[in-house]
Amino acid sequence: RRASRTRPVSDARAPVVSRSARPRRRRSEMTGFGQLVIGPPGSGKTTYCNGIQHFFALAGRPCAVVNLDPANHNPPYECAVSIEELISLEEVQNELDLGPNGGMVYCMEYVAKNLDWLRDRVAPLVKEGKYLLFDLPGQVELFTSHDAVKQIIRELTASKATDMDLRLCTVHLVDGHLCADPSKYIAALMLSLQSMLHLETPHVNVLSKVDLMDKYGDLDFNLEYYADVQDLQYLADRILGENEEEGGAANAKAPLAGTRLLRKKYGKLTRELCELVEDFGLVNFATLSIEDEQSVTRLVRLTDKCVGYVNAGGFSRATANEARGEFAEPGTFDERELISHAPSLTHYERHMEVQERFFRDPDAPRGEK
Repeated sequence: RRASRTRPVSDARAPVVSRSARPRRRRSEMTGFGQLVIGPPGSGKTTYCNGIQHFFALAGRPCAVVNLDPANHNPPYECAVSIEELISLEEVQNELDLGPNGGMVYCMEYVAKNLDWLRDRVAPLVKEGKYLLFDLPGQVELFTSHDAVKQIIRELTASKATDMDLRLCTVHLVDGHLCADPSKYIAALMLSLQSMLHLETPHVNVLSKVDLMDKYGDLDFNLEYYADVQDLQYLADRILGENEEEGGAANAKAPLAGTRLLRKKYGKLTRELCELVEDFGLVNFATLSIEDEQSVTRLVRLTDKCVGYVNAGGFSRATANEARGEFAEPGTFDERELISHAPSLTHYERHMEVQERFFRDPDAPRGEK
């Protein structure tokens, strides 16, 4: 019987490797966490970094902001590292005779060619246990098609090239008032989808300035429709003017000269773009009012879940048996437990409660919320 249980010599299965013989991560390697803050100009990236830094200071979480925007000369937040230590946008424009966008692209390419400078300044912050916020430029081509930012992210997160294990997620800010214009909202969806596919990082899309959305006009649908990116064919009907008679009289506008011709010419393209976003099924949005503590707390819980930044009291540190502000060494905790501690928001918290707090009731008398 014992002989029958013996594995044949010709068995091609891989040999059993003892636990001690398995490759282990170096004990000197420090785990770091952070966010890459991107978005179009005016979406609130600098305000977001400033607000999150103050929020973390009150919460007792060490935080450092890395300013990689050459056009952001005097940020309101406390800057630990600035790209201006390496290169100046104005000098690039004057010496190379480039415009603002070309100079911005050149600056980011220069950082990608001098990654040792960035690693040497980020590594001490990670060893100090600080949560990192990277404030990136607002030129959309940098995070949708150009490879400079992607190369910087790849090198920072490649633990083989450094002695740190840096785990980053991307926070893509989209101005919430774009939801009031169906065409601009579809464009924002395409931008978000292209950024997700290009950067290849854990991604959190955010409708920023949600507390100001109500001032740009009534939405055609509830906030849930825009945040969860539901059936976009209804929105395509709004864009093409095929649904103006049905319930859209309040927001219907007289078409401009040539608008009907454009709708007829590009109607099929509009529907195909909507189908493209729906077929991928990747894009949805969290909401944010940076001055509201509850709104910021919910977003921080979501971003912490993306990078696995946890402790006993929620997503903020690594293990429960450590002192506040310290990190767990690799191999001292079961990473599967991080998922089980993930806080989840109810449907009411994600959508209805936000709409009740920040949006005017259309049935209420004018002047009342």
